[in-house]
Amino acid sequence: MGAEVAVIGAGYVGLTTAACLSSLGHRVVCADVDQEKLDALQRGEATIREPGICELVVDGLASGRLRFVLGASAAAAAADIVILCVPTPMGASGAANLSTLESVVAEVRDLLPPGCVVVNKSTVPVGTAARVADLIDRPDVAVVSNPEFLREGFAVHDFLNPDRVVVGSADRDPVPARRVAELYDKLDTSVLVTDSASAEMIKYASNCYLATRLSFVNTVAELCEYLDASIDDVTTGMGYDERIGKSFLRPGPGWGGSCLPKDTFALLRTAESAGSDFALLRAAIETNVKQQELVVDKVRKAVGGDLAGVRIGLLGLTFKAGTDDLRDSPSLAIAALLAAEGAVLTGYDPSVHAPVAGVTDAVRIAGTAYHAANGAAAVVLLTEWPEFRALDWGRIADRLHGRSVIDTRNLLDPRTVARTGLAYQGIGRPDSVWAPVAPVAEMVTHAG
Repeated sequence: MGAEVAVIGAGYVGLTTAACLSSLGHRVVCADVDQEKLDALQRGEATIREPGICELVVDGLASGRLRFVLGASAAAAAADIVILCVPTPMGASGAANLSTLESVVAEVRDLLPPGCVVVNKSTVPVGTAARVADLIDRPDVAVVSNPEFLREGFAVHDFLNPDRVVVGSADRDPVPARRVAELYDKLDTSVLVTDSASAEMIKYASNCYLATRLSFVNTVAELCEYLDASIDDVTTGMGYDERIGKSFLRPGPGWGGSCLPKDTFALLRTAESAGSDFALLRAAIETNVKQQELVVDKVRKAVGGDLAGVRIGLLGLTFKAGTDDLRDSPSLAIAALLAAEGAVLTGYDPSVHAPVAGVTDAVRIAGTAYHAANGAAAVVLLTEWPEFRALDWGRIADRLHGRSVIDTRNLLDPRTVARTGLAYQGIGRPDSVWAPVAPVAEMVTHAG
């Protein structure tokens, strides 16, 4: 028999959590403050772009294990476990803004049943579980940290096939920790039970390590260009080392999204508050900003040194492929830098069909990639949507006013682009190398 679970928040994390827990046999009530969103969900319409989420919502509704209600109060009163999945955006200082979290806690505090467990799943600064416990101030209610490790575009897969489940409770109290861990009993994964502060730190340390790794490989890619080396071969060679591995070794236009920028700044502010100089993390953040400036420099040089009044076509606006999320997108950060120098921008993205006020203001939205290329002096590929690889680059060449293609994701086959007469530039790919070459180690491995 499953648990009675209330999930507060129906965004990426909240909706994924609610739908997946209901698929595991728990009875879930998911609350949000957006009635229009709730109406769509009650009709079985997914409100986020995530493979598999719509099917889980429809199944949950049909089984009666999933309901959607307006407001946290309507969900919390009968719950064994209340999971907080509310926004914790970056504040002006770089620290996480916990005002929504604290408001929800105040709303449900007196409604929580005795013996209820409150779970922080939102990404929050170290010490927040203890802060929430103080705000609730009830000895009959435990507060547990259970951070999420979901990738946008793979959220359902990651929830149901997790690398690990982390549960942190005050003084490593096994009773509430076990109750939260039991939510995942049907999943084949490792469960780490620790204290709340350590659980919160695991989330931040994980994301900040990934951000640092991406900044590192972007710097190596820059060095490869200076030295006429191939970043494709360099990262392939690195990836064979089991201590390093192959993930997060793809250079690009910089990292972004809803997690990495927010979490790196938050941990940096936490370190500063604790009197620690986290110089490595600060350098990773600075390197990310520099990477966006390096992309703009490539575009500027490709069009003759001056961007004022120059038409540029942009392919991809979301922060990564497989999502419609524009939050802290490096594509839009680069667009803003180009626009600041006077460039006239037209962009296409498979998941962005209309302008988003205050977000895409610098870019005119095109209906196709070919329309984005019309009359442009250069095309800049910014998001790794697979469909861009399959474009008719001869048709792109016919529509361009200039000849330059800047591939910031190394998504394209340089030879395919070059055959059309276009000038291809990647990231960390020397001009003399038009396509990745099978590394010697790989040829030896497969020989004979």
